[in-house]
Amino acid sequence: MSRDITLLVGTTKGLFLVGVGEGGWSVSGPHCGGWPINHAVGDPETGMIWAGGGGDWHGAGVWRSDDGGQSWKLAKLTKGQMDDWAANDPGFAEMIGWTGEEPQFGPDFAQVWSLGLAHGRLHAGTKPASLIASDDGGMTWQKVEGLTDHPSRPDWNGGAAGLVLHTIVADPDNPKKFWVGISAAGVFATEDGGATWDRRNRLSNAEDCGHHDHPAAPRDGEMGHCVHNMMRAPGGGDVLYQQNHHGVWRSSDGGRSWDDITEGLPSTFGFPIRVHPRDPDTIWTLPLNGDSAGRFPPGAAAAVWRSRDGGHSWQAMRNGLPQESCYFTVLRQAMAGDMHDPAGIYFGTNSGSVFASLDEGDTWDEIARHLPTILSVEVLERG
Repeated sequence: MSRDITLLVGTTKGLFLVGVGEGGWSVSGPHCGGWPINHAVGDPETGMIWAGGGGDWHGAGVWRSDDGGQSWKLAKLTKGQMDDWAANDPGFAEMIGWTGEEPQFGPDFAQVWSLGLAHGRLHAGTKPASLIASDDGGMTWQKVEGLTDHPSRPDWNGGAAGLVLHTIVADPDNPKKFWVGISAAGVFATEDGGATWDRRNRLSNAEDCGHHDHPAAPRDGEMGHCVHNMMRAPGGGDVLYQQNHHGVWRSSDGGRSWDDITEGLPSTFGFPIRVHPRDPDTIWTLPLNGDSAGRFPPGAAAAVWRSRDGGHSWQAMRNGLPQESCYFTVLRQAMAGDMHDPAGIYFGTNSGSVFASLDEGDTWDEIARHLPTILSVEVLERG
C-alpha cells in the first residue's frame, strides 16, 4: 500500500491511530489519557496532532502531540467533576497528578466538539456552542466573541446532543473567511476573521418547506437549523454541502442560499457528508433510517451513497459493507477522506469498526474493529 497516512480516530475512550505498515493496517492507543475524544486533526507539514474532547467528569481540553502520538500534553480548558473531587481529597489529587491550577475558561463549557486548522490558526468548537482560537499551537486560547455575542444567540436551541458547535470549515485562500455549523442554530459565516457573523440558513426555493411536518424540517423559508455536518467543495467557488437532520443540501454561494439535493436517497436523515478533494461534484454520505426509527442503515444493509453530479443523482456503494443485520450508526464527524488519486474514503461506526475504500467508494474493507464507540475520523497525510 503506497498511502502514507494515519487515521485519527476519536472515541469515547481516547484517541486511536490507525496507520499503514508493511503488514497492512495497525492500531495504536488509547491515547490522551482515555478521555472521550470528539475530534482530532493533524498538520501535514509538521506532523503535530491535536485531539479535543472531555465531558462532565474531565472538563474540556485539547491534547497535542509533536512526536506522532508517542507523547501528549493537555491544555485543560474548563473544570470537571474530577477537579471538585481532587480539591476535597488529597489522596485522589495525588493519584491523578492534580495541581489545582485553575483552567482558563472556568466552568464555561463542558466539551470540545470540533477542531479546525487553517492558515496557522487552530479553532475549537465547544458544547455549549462557542468558538475559541489559538495562535500558538493549542497552548493558549481566546474566545471568538463575535460569534458568542451574535444577536440570534438567545434563540439558539440545542439538538439531541445539546447545543454544540461541531463543524469548522475554512476557506483555503482567505484566512479571514470561514463557516461553522451549530446544532441546532444552523450555519454561520464570517469574512472578517470572526469579528462579525452572518447567519446563513435561507432556502433558494421557499416551496421546499411547504410539505414537511418533521420538527427539524425546513420552514419559514429556511432549511432546518439542525445542521449535522458541512464541507466546502474544492475550487474557486464557495460551494458548500451539508447533511442536515432533515435532508442533504447544496449551496453555490457560500451558504447564502441552499438547494435540497436529497431526492434519490433512501432517507432524509444521516450525519456525515464528504466532498472529493478535487472534483466539486463528487460527494458521499451515509443515510440512516430516521431519527426515531433506530438510526441505522435502511433495511439494516450498509451503503455509502455517492453522487458524481453534485447531488442530482445518487448511487449506493455496498461492495464489502455488511448487508444483513447491520445496525451501526456513523456519526457526524466519523467520515474522512485523503488527497490521493483515486481518493480514499474512511468511516467509523458506533460499534467500533473502521471501514476504508481506496477506490472512491467502489469497494470497502474493514480495517479495524472492536474499538470503543467512534466519534470522529480524520486523515493525517504527510506533507
